Formats: sequence, structure tokens, C-alpha cells
Amino acid sequence: MISSYSDLIHASRSQQEAQRLLFVFCRAELPDDASPEEKAAFERGEGGALTPVICVDKTPEEAPDFSALADESHATGQAWDVVFVAAMSGRGGVAPGTDEARQPMTMMVESIRLGHISNYLPLNTSGEAIALG
Repeated sequence: MISSYSDLIHASRSQQEAQRLLFVFCRAELPDDASPEEKAAFERGEGGALTPVICVDKTPEEAPDFSALADESHATGQAWDVVFVAAMSGRGGVAPGTDEARQPMTMMVESIRLGHISNYLPLNTSGEAIALG
């Protein structure tokens, strides 16, 4: 069971094939047509829509700890509330490259926009796994 970013890095390094991690950082936003009930829930930290604002791919070696990854994301000037993570396996001991990650990353962003998030690991701003429902 992966409950934190450090668990994820440990698990990715223990895989038979080298891994590339895909990260999609999202901001929680309230839709323009939100009802008063939805607005109240959002103010309590519930509900809203997740909008992708940053996406990046890295090997576990390029992002060994969450604080460095978070610092890099904050340097973009984009605020975010949750980051979704997926992994790609390489072949022959070689991790997939950024070019190979481009199409899966695009598909991941679109899935998140459509609310299909069950295939991804959601982490909060502290790098802890969270449940979204």
C-alpha cells in the first residue's frame, strides 16, 4: 500500500523495469455555475473541479524526494492542491524517455479533466496519499 511519495519512490525503484513517473498538478476550482450548496461545500474544502495546471515527467532518480518536486512546481508560479502520479515501465532496464511519455501524459491530463482519476495516485501538497471521492 502506497501512502506517501517516499513509498511511491521506494516501490518504483523495486520494479523489475526502470520507471518514468508522470505528474499532473491540479488546482481545485469552483465552477462558475456552482449552486449555493456547492459553494458552501467548496469553502469547507470539499467538492469543486480539479483543473490540471502543471505536468511533468521524471525518473525516480530525478525526483527522489517530494520537497524538491514541490519546490520545482512552486517555481512555476502555479498554485496547486493535488498532484496525480502514474508510472510507466521501461524495457531492457531503460526507463521510457520524455518523448515516450508525451502521449500517455496527454491522455492522463484528459482523463483527469473528465474526472476519471481512479488509475492515478493522488497526493496532497505534503506528499501524502489522499482519498478523493
